[in-house]
Amino acid sequence: MTLEPLYPVVLSTRIIADAHADLIAGYGGDPARHRSLGLLTCDQDDPTYVAMDEATKHAPVDIIFARSFYAGARHSSGKLSGEILAVMAGADPDIVAEGMKAAIQCLKHDACFYSANDDGSIAVFPHVIARPGSYFRAQTTLGEHDSMAYLVAPPLEATYGFEKALKAADVQQLKLFPPPTETNFAALWLKGDLPSCQAAAEAFAETVVEVGRNPLPRIV
Repeated sequence: MTLEPLYPVVLSTRIIADAHADLIAGYGGDPARHRSLGLLTCDQDDPTYVAMDEATKHAPVDIIFARSFYAGARHSSGKLSGEILAVMAGADPDIVAEGMKAAIQCLKHDACFYSANDDGSIAVFPHVIARPGSYFRAQTTLGEHDSMAYLVAPPLEATYGFEKALKAADVQQLKLFPPPTETNFAALWLKGDLPSCQAAAEAFAETVVEVGRNPLPRIV
């Protein structure tokens, strides 16, 4: 069914209570501040980025590494690889555990792709974050009271949808990730107030669905 949720699956997790300083530094952390690591793989990358941001709102953790894998979950390197590896770091294992719990809850109940056509062969991610955490704020010009629209779809659907989203509401472009991304999709981050981000996300999702229903309109 169209716009039915396609829930992500967390494939593997581990907490390293007392990580080696070289490993922490190698993944982008600071051994002077970070002692423990939380590792997570999932079959959907963009919801996992959202989940990592959510973790920073529930525990004093830093996301030191989060990277999508090439070609997506259907072509993953192993049974538990999925589409992304995310690594969070904190001062002790209890802090990291709190962050991991928040991330997993977000993946189970909040952030997910949706089917943009009846058989689910086109997926869309029209996600809105009311108040982004430190992970997304560090990568953007988001202010304390800004909301964020995180929009993802396959290349043409996404590009056409970005245009509609930008014109649908009073939003500003934060970052554009043109195709091909590692998973051969395209993404756009927008900022604005919450109603504007919601309107932009709705326009984006509706446009992706429309393209799926009529991929080859007559060109006059």
